[in-house]
Parts: sequence; structure tokens; C-alpha cells
Amino acid sequence: MKKGQIFAETFAALPALPTFALMEYNTTRNYLTMREYGRHIQKMVEHLMTIEDRDRRQANAYAVIELMGFLNPHLKNVEDFRHKLWDHLFYISDFKLDVDSPYPIPQKETYKAKPDPLPYPKRYPKFSHLGKNLELVINKALGEESPEKRQGFANAIAYYMKLAYNNWHKDTVHDDAIQSELNSITKGQLEFTNTPYVKAYRPQQEGWGERGGYGRQQQRGKFQQRGGGNSGNGGGGQRSNDRNRHNGKKRFK
Repeated sequence: MKKGQIFAETFAALPALPTFALMEYNTTRNYLTMREYGRHIQKMVEHLMTIEDRDRRQANAYAVIELMGFLNPHLKNVEDFRHKLWDHLFYISDFKLDVDSPYPIPQKETYKAKPDPLPYPKRYPKFSHLGKNLELVINKALGEESPEKRQGFANAIAYYMKLAYNNWHKDTVHDDAIQSELNSITKGQLEFTNTPYVKAYRPQQEGWGERGGYGRQQQRGKFQQRGGGNSGNGGGGQRSNDRNRHNGKKRFK
């Protein structure tokens, strides 16, 4: 059977254009399974289930798949989009369509099965203002045997503690306060040797947002001379006097 005959037979399953007297309403129709494919695709699928010849039913199923791909071209950007089209075909038919599929046929029980909910992590940090991740780093630093790596961990922990403090406070924190809190957390087992530098929060002063800096005087006009002159002429009064002095002739030096 040629493809043109398959499409003709598939489209023949659609009802004729209803007249005003025989108008159909959505309240009298069956439930539309997938709205993105429309009512006509659903009627074609319903017609597929009435075809007794399996070869004809299989050929018409391929034609419906092609038409579903035309109606939803955005699925071509999805990986295995034809697999998705075949799954939608079986879903529209309520998994009652008996055709061969190039992909595993989905089952009604598992098609819309919800996955198991992921357990929410319950870590309960001891120091809520620093978080659980810093606690894990501190435990890893305490278990480190190499003195160099242990010291590197201590310096990194001190930097993060100062960064976390500056995120919540506008005032700068002294290194002694960081060391004191680190001693209380690690019971004096970690001491940092560097001076962690974190850019302090400084609120923007009034008047600094404008271009040109704070307190800058208003710029002069584009054609205004520094030495003053006639403001109405834009500094051109001196040149006009020179021309009158030489009988309208421009003097060249």
C-alpha cells in the first residue's frame, strides 16, 4: 500500500464538516487525552483500533506518527523524539492499540508512575551561622596528619569564617575574634597563620553614583572659553573685533 493511500484512508476516518443542525459540542464528545495533538489525531487513533487487518493497521499507525511529528516540530529537538511519539500514540489509545512498535511498548500501570520522593537531607549543623559544610571541612582538617595540609585547611577555614561574618555584618571583624571562635570550635587544635583579607562592606555615599566623582563641579559648555568672554557669542567677540580692526579682512600671521 502506497503512502498516499495510507494518508487518504487515515483522513477518511475523520467526520465530514458538520452542518449547523448537526453541530457537535465538547460536552457531548469523549475526553481529549492529549490536547497538544488535537481532536483529529484522537479520532484517527480511534479509527486505527477499528481496522481488523493488522498490516493495514500497522501502516496507518506509521502515518499517524508522521502526522503527529508534523504537528509538534519542537519534539525534534528532544532526544529520541520518535520514541516519545510512539509512547504518546499508545497513551492516546489508552494502551489498547495492537501494533508493533520499534521501541518498548509502555505499560498503563507504569507509564505515569510517580518516582519515590527524595529524602530531605537532615544534617543539623552545630554552628548554624557557619553552616554544615564548614563543619565537615573542620572535621577533615582535624583528621589530617600532614602539618602543611593541616595549616592550609586552617587558613582556608579562617578566610571562610571572615567572609561569612562580612556577609551578615557591615562592620569589619578583627582576626582575634576569628581565632577566638575557631579555638572554641576546635578546642584550640587549629590556628591560622595568615591574615585573611576580605573586602569589607562599605555603603555607597551620597553623591558618588554620578559620573565624574563626588563634588565635581558642573562642566562648562562645549564651546565656552576658560577665560570668560561674551557668553552670548560663546567666546567669539574677540575674533569679531579683530576683523573690524582690519577692515573686514582676516589677518594672517
